[in-house]
Amino acid sequence: MRKWLTRALVLSLLLAAALAAGRFYLDWQMKQPLALPQEGLDYELSQGTSFIAMTNDLARRGVLAQPRLLQLHARLRGDAAQIKAGEYRLQPGMTPDQLLAMMRQGRVLRYRVTLPEGWTIRQAIEHLRQQPKLRSELQLGQPLWPQLGVDDPLADHPEGQFFPDTYDYVRGDSDADILRRAHRRLKNILQQEWAQRAPGLPLGSPYQALILASIVERETGVPTEREAIAGVFVRRLLRNMRLQTDPTVIYGLGDAYQQNLTTRHLRDAGNRYNTYRHAGLPPTPIALPGREAIHAALHPAPGEALYFVAKGDGSHYFSATLAEHQRAVRQYQIYGRRSDYRSAPPSSDKYSNNDSED
Repeated sequence: MRKWLTRALVLSLLLAAALAAGRFYLDWQMKQPLALPQEGLDYELSQGTSFIAMTNDLARRGVLAQPRLLQLHARLRGDAAQIKAGEYRLQPGMTPDQLLAMMRQGRVLRYRVTLPEGWTIRQAIEHLRQQPKLRSELQLGQPLWPQLGVDDPLADHPEGQFFPDTYDYVRGDSDADILRRAHRRLKNILQQEWAQRAPGLPLGSPYQALILASIVERETGVPTEREAIAGVFVRRLLRNMRLQTDPTVIYGLGDAYQQNLTTRHLRDAGNRYNTYRHAGLPPTPIALPGREAIHAALHPAPGEALYFVAKGDGSHYFSATLAEHQRAVRQYQIYGRRSDYRSAPPSSDKYSNNDSED
């Protein structure tokens, strides 16, 4: 009996030692670097892929030397069923244990895309379609709201109803996902700004504020001038003066605009966006305005200026009378026009403002 107990004790000790050695070896293997290239590896774990299939795939790629050990490690820890699908960046030096933790926590690879202020919705969609990791769902030329599933827009025309900003996304997201987020953000910001608007504005709704903000966005070359430019337009609206702003005309011309705005364009009453011929605000926004432009439209600077002219460095000269304005036009655009003249700072916007030419 004593010999049997002794043997049992010895076997138990040997088994415990073997288990300890095995666990030590398993832990040691889980801390050994994966066989990754120097530049790392982007690995996509598709939805529905099992943990075993994933580890076997990494083994076939030569990344994981002991897939069964990682499977055992994950089973012992209860992590195998918790990994999340997505695209992951496997960096040199990463261990199997770190790989498991990253997939369990869902630390997927994230990307960014920026929609700049002043772009049109068409430019925004074209830019989103160029992002290699973003699925393209939207069809240009088709009604946008049904494609986005939006049933409560500010107006039927989608222009201006998306907030320009930098958006994070992951592989598998779509251009429609980004625009849905941008639309929700725009509505929230516009609602906040509208609730705090200055009194006495000639704007009957948040949508009209958005239209004016889009014009301010397209006319502003120096950020500090936003409120002053908005003040000019607000005073003109209050006095029933036409806005007479080139960016609205250019927007109305669409693809017909060839970087040269002429007197013929300014006289065209058939262009609904021609604020030289039509009083009041244009029918829709003409671009994506940022929060600063929205704020400026709802908090215009006080003053007497009714006119402004581009000085050629992105800034403007503001005038209270037509005579003063005409002198400024002669000074900055006719006789003293700079060789490097521009009406706004350089930007990535291919539809930059241009001044009228005969």
